[in-house]
Amino acid sequence: MDIEIIKNIAAAFAIGIGVLGPAISIGIIGGKAVEAIGRNPESASKVQTMAILSIAFAEAVAIYVLVIALIIKFV
Repeated sequence: MDIEIIKNIAAAFAIGIGVLGPAISIGIIGGKAVEAIGRNPESASKVQTMAILSIAFAEAVAIYVLVIALIIKFV
C-alpha cells in the first residue's frame, strides 16, 4: 500500500475515535446541566457557567485530536 493511503486511514481513524470521548462527555454535561436547572431553577446561572466551562475543556480534547490527525496526514 502507498504511504499516503496509510496516512489518510490513520488520520481518519484518529479523528473518528478521538472525538467520541468529547462528544459523549458534552452530551452528558448538557444533560446533567438541564437536569440540575430543572431541579433548582434559581441556580441556573451558576450551573450554566460551570457547564459551559466543562464543555470548553471537553472540546479542547477534540481540538487536540484534530491537530494530531492533521500532523499524521501532512507530516
